[in-house]
Amino acid sequence: MELLVEDAPATRVADAPVSEGEACSLENYLTLPDNTMDERIAAARRQLGKSTILLGHHYQRDEVIRFADYTGDSYRLSKIAASTDARYVVFCGVHFMAESADVLGKDGQQVILPDLNAGCSMADMAEISQVEDCWESLERVGLGEGKVTPLTYMNSTAAIKAFCGERGGLVCTSSNAAAAFDWAFERREKILFLPDQHLGRNTAYAMGIPMNEMVVWDPWQINGGVAPDRLRAAKVILWKGHCSVHQRFLPSHVDAMRAKYPGIQVIVHPECRWEVCQKADALGSTERLIELVEKAPEGSTFAIGTEIHLVNRLAKQFAAKGKLVMTLDDTGCLCTTMYRISPQHLAWALENLVEGRVVNRIHVEEDVKHWAKVALDRMLEIGVPAPKARPVEAQAPDAVQRSA
Repeated sequence: MELLVEDAPATRVADAPVSEGEACSLENYLTLPDNTMDERIAAARRQLGKSTILLGHHYQRDEVIRFADYTGDSYRLSKIAASTDARYVVFCGVHFMAESADVLGKDGQQVILPDLNAGCSMADMAEISQVEDCWESLERVGLGEGKVTPLTYMNSTAAIKAFCGERGGLVCTSSNAAAAFDWAFERREKILFLPDQHLGRNTAYAMGIPMNEMVVWDPWQINGGVAPDRLRAAKVILWKGHCSVHQRFLPSHVDAMRAKYPGIQVIVHPECRWEVCQKADALGSTERLIELVEKAPEGSTFAIGTEIHLVNRLAKQFAAKGKLVMTLDDTGCLCTTMYRISPQHLAWALENLVEGRVVNRIHVEEDVKHWAKVALDRMLEIGVPAPKARPVEAQAPDAVQRSA
């Protein structure tokens, strides 16, 4: 995978010759206040017109996401990236999302990530060489291709998505993890789930797989720290990774909110710990959490276990409708890597594009792109099954099965 700056045959908006000069310095933007960027961003968006689409993940700060043409979780934004005809895709999210947009995009499209430091700590917990070593270890104990389906969460590098695609596996998001598990079990008896142990555990448990049929593979230990007999007996091999935001939520947070607000509905993302999910009223992807609040009757009170920008946005949006929305933990569950994309980064990327310069292009190598696309296409083909009932009316394990 390459990170390209001023490398692409970008054209000016009016098809004028491409500028040969240096890109506008980002340092000139970072010294300016956030609110001075608004008109510059809006002006650049007007000039770029339909040539450019701006995608914004729900965890982005308000000052950035307000300019997005489309907002959503990683699944929804993946579908949009696969269908847009825009020449330039400016992705206000994190690195693995921009990679997936490049994999799914059409020939000639170029994907821009306003800040290359916007990564994902979970994705960083699984490196391709570690995954390859794990696979070789599984083969040595009589497992591997033919017996194990590698399944990776969207929060992973393009190289790991390609690894799964080439070996008969696929990608999932929190929106369709249960459907992806069903797909995998129809083909082979076991799953290697990367890189989020919590989403994998919550999804498997909701499908009736007991805890003693799951093991955790630690890439920093010999043979993952798991005895061969345990590997052979397990149905699900979970990679030892997690989301730094969602792992902060604890069972005690649920207990404290219930004590303080009797009748409160606790809804959490399935990247949370199993113990937290078991105490919640419902689990769901980012889009599903929004839907639960949106469809709840007036007067409903929610504590939500997910990233703080989304929770605060929902609190403002639904306050006028008589709904009280709070974070499950008020000590600040902020996705710091999402927060890195600022109005200054966005203005810098867009104004360079107006001048015919592509900065911070995310480009996945063709050999990796082929198999990563196979895995992502399988994810999109599965889709997101419609929930059979409102998860707030069900126990948490059933909610995971429907909407994880």
